[in-house]
Amino acid sequence: MNVNVGNTDRMIRLAVGIIGLLLGLFGPFGTALSWVLTIVGVVMLVVAATRICPLYSILGKSTCPMDK
Repeated sequence: MNVNVGNTDRMIRLAVGIIGLLLGLFGPFGTALSWVLTIVGVVMLVVAATRICPLYSILGKSTCPMDK
């Protein structure tokens, strides 16, 4: 898979991932919402770390500028 997540997209995903993970683990929510927030947070952090978004690959999108 090719890198398809640009820097701005990566920083947004990193922030959303951290917030989602912290709210999921320590927030005052019910069990189901806590699980959803934790999973979304982890997925966002993994995508930010690897710079590869499987959904972008399926859709043929990329926010990463490529030097040609």
